Amino acid sequence: MLEYLLELDGLTAGYAGKPIIHDVSFRLEKGTITTFVGGNGAGKSTLMRAIYGSCDHLGGGIIFDGRQIEKKTPWERYELGIGFVPQGRCNFPDMTVAENLKMGCYTLPRNEHRDRIDAMLESFPMLARKIREKAGNLSGGEQQVLETAMVLLSEPSLLLLDEPSLGLAPKTQGEVFEFVKRIAADGVTVLVVEQNVHGALLISDKAIVLEMGRKFLEGTAEEVRNNPNIRHAYLGGNLSEEEVSE
Repeated sequence: MLEYLLELDGLTAGYAGKPIIHDVSFRLEKGTITTFVGGNGAGKSTLMRAIYGSCDHLGGGIIFDGRQIEKKTPWERYELGIGFVPQGRCNFPDMTVAENLKMGCYTLPRNEHRDRIDAMLESFPMLARKIREKAGNLSGGEQQVLETAMVLLSEPSLLLLDEPSLGLAPKTQGEVFEFVKRIAADGVTVLVVEQNVHGALLISDKAIVLEMGRKFLEGTAEEVRNNPNIRHAYLGGNLSEEEVSE
């Protein structure tokens, strides 16, 4: 029997009472990676925020780990195990990398801080190299890695990643995607919005295509990646010989 960590039932959400997301329904299995696909303005980031509770809930239901949560605050959802790394900078720029990581541990027992931080530094060697630098002096991509690590310190069961590879060099993008795969292998359910759609789909189990705030298509990542209409719209055309052989 499949275990669903997150279930959306006709979710409608937006800002200032105006809906951006309309009647969206889907279910995410535990330990899987799902990528949202869609053009600018499709509602991908708003749907992330609706799951986390940081925009207006206008209708429908959200069940997380068996609990109805649409009336809960973002903090309450965080405590239940939903971690969110939004697009854009959200660290403490005048504090060092080490101090930022300590801030990521603020909900945890003090005796766990060192081990959790050491594990993050092992997973993200760049952070270990920059440990004494101020976060504001890091590149945009490096700051994104730091912010992801700060959220992961709380060991969420659902991780929402909005553009995790934005601003990163191709090699570092690959490292981030590999780390996302390891997170899911450890049982964390991951939901991704990503400008590198092809890279995200290669590591995903499932994909959901949004158009104008509505669910247009849902299927396995491979089905969506190989759909000629989706490829033309979001992935740059036909399959290459290299992709066919993957």
